[in-house]
Amino acid sequence: MEPTDAAADEPQSPEKDRNFVTALARGLELLRAFGTGEEYLGNAELSNRTHIPRPTVSRLTYTLTQLGYLQHNRHLEKYRLGPGVLALGYRFLANMGIREIARPHLQHFADATDCNVSLGGADRSDMVYLETCHGHGPLIIRLDVGSRLPIATSAIGRAWLCGLSDERRQQVMQELAAFHGSDWPRLHAGIEQSLRDYAEYGFCLSEQDWQRDISAVAMPLILEDGAEVMAINCGGSSLRLDHDRLVNNLGPRLKEVAAKIMQELAPKYRASR
Repeated sequence: MEPTDAAADEPQSPEKDRNFVTALARGLELLRAFGTGEEYLGNAELSNRTHIPRPTVSRLTYTLTQLGYLQHNRHLEKYRLGPGVLALGYRFLANMGIREIARPHLQHFADATDCNVSLGGADRSDMVYLETCHGHGPLIIRLDVGSRLPIATSAIGRAWLCGLSDERRQQVMQELAAFHGSDWPRLHAGIEQSLRDYAEYGFCLSEQDWQRDISAVAMPLILEDGAEVMAINCGGSSLRLDHDRLVNNLGPRLKEVAAKIMQELAPKYRASR
């Protein structure tokens, strides 16, 4: 038997944030439920994925369809993401001045190394590529804008963690521990090693940790005195990116790329104050 909306809407504890709009949060959770490569989902599937009662899901999908964030296929009785979601995404990217500044530097580095070089930001337990540039070699990673990599095992995710304040990093680590469960001790050890690498080299490594055939180097971009943290990476096939090349070649060169990006960003941030 499905829970009633009334029961689901009851406060979970006296400390529940009174400013938190549950209906809005649920609508956004439905949009997040659509995975890469999944075109259509029905109300039952959305309910199972989000743990939102099916009657509530039905009202939310109707509302989101009316607003253009979902499209309804009457023959399948299922939904897919609508153009409204795409419009929001493009507006977000268009307003990020760092992409325009970073892209030529990332592309130049990608061309010089035949690697995938990307800029990313954090979203929950993942890093999301906001800009990505490809080299031309036969063993490069073909990942595009919007690709998601786990924070805990990817170089770009670990670099992002290194750029956070101690307090914020501890908070994120607690969230990651809850998310990963029994895998956390192993993942935590890898993150701790990345913190040591960052202290020693000024960048982080992921050697076959995210995927067995992929290795990468990354470093944080600490923006506006720490108000925002992003990260850049350089990755490719582990067959040619061995430890020595990551540490003694790509890592130091990535630091130079980051310094150029930050140098060009400085006037922009001074002008906004």
